[in-house]
Amino acid sequence: MARPLSKIAPDWWDYTTLDPELLKEAAELTPERLLSLSRPGFQIRVFDTLEEFYLAEALEYIDAWKQSTDDNPVGICGPIGPTEQLPLVAILVNALGLNLKSAHFWGMDEWFMNGEAVAEDHPLSFARADKELCFNRINSELAIPNANLHFPGTDVAAYESSYSGVRCAVMQGGQGEIKHWAFNDPVRRTGAYKDAPPTPEEYRKLGTRAVELHPLTLVQNARTSGAGNIPLVPTHALTVGPAQTWQAEKVSIWHPGHHDNPFGMRLTTLMISRGIADSSVPMSLMADHPNVQFSFYRGGIGTCETEMH
Repeated sequence: MARPLSKIAPDWWDYTTLDPELLKEAAELTPERLLSLSRPGFQIRVFDTLEEFYLAEALEYIDAWKQSTDDNPVGICGPIGPTEQLPLVAILVNALGLNLKSAHFWGMDEWFMNGEAVAEDHPLSFARADKELCFNRINSELAIPNANLHFPGTDVAAYESSYSGVRCAVMQGGQGEIKHWAFNDPVRRTGAYKDAPPTPEEYRKLGTRAVELHPLTLVQNARTSGAGNIPLVPTHALTVGPAQTWQAEKVSIWHPGHHDNPFGMRLTTLMISRGIADSSVPMSLMADHPNVQFSFYRGGIGTCETEMH
C-alpha cells in the first residue's frame, strides 16, 4: 500500500508518512515508559536539572580530549544546537589545565549559499558560533591548533579526510523537529524516491555533502536562531554524513526539550529501541549504530496529551 503524503510538505518525505499505528504508539508513551527503552547498544539517561544536563554534555568533550595523545589523536564532533554546553567546555579546559595540542574537533554543519560555505562573518555561521562560544575562550597555551579544528567547507573531501588517522570518540548532537541529526534531513519525494524514501542502507552510505533543507528545518532554525525570520535562513547547508557518523565510536544525542517536541523525542526513541530504521525519520537510522546514547532533561520530556492554548 502506498505511503501517505506528508502533512507538512507533500513534496518531501518525513515522519508524517509513517504507519499511523506507530505514530499513535509513540504518542502514548509515558515518561516512565520512554525512559525504560534502553537496550544493548542504545542507552537512555535522564538528568533532573539543566545544570546537570549541560555539565554532563560538556564533560563528553573533556573525556574525549583526555584520551588524545600525539601518537593517538582523539576528537569529538559537536553541534550548534544545543550550544549551552560550549562555554562550559572552555571553563573546564581552563580550570583543569587540559592541554589540547593533540586533540581534534569537528563541527557538524555549515550553511551553504551560492555554491560555497558561508564565511564566518555570516550572522548564522556555525564555525563562528563554535569559536565565539568555546574555542576563543580557551587559554592560548592550552588551545586546539587551528589545523585540528575541522568545519565542513566547500571542499568536502578535505573535511572527510580529516577523520582519517584521528579517532572520533563521540559524535554529539541534538535532534531537530524533522527528526534529523546534523542536517541529515529526509529527502524530496521525487525521482527514484517518488514512491519510497531511500533505504537505510542507501542513506547510510551518504558522506559529507551539500543538502537542501526540509521546510520544517527552515522554520525551526528561524525560530531558534533568527527570531522567526525565515527569509534569513539559507535553504541549503553542508552537513556531516552518515558515513562519518558511523566512524564515531559513540553517538550521543541530547534532548533538552526545546529543539524537538515531546512527540518527536518519543518517536525516535521508540524506533531506535525497536530497531525500526526508516530514512523518512533520519534519526531512526541510529537503530543500526552499535553505540548510541540519548540524554534527556526530565523537565523537557513533557506529554503528548492534547491541550488547547
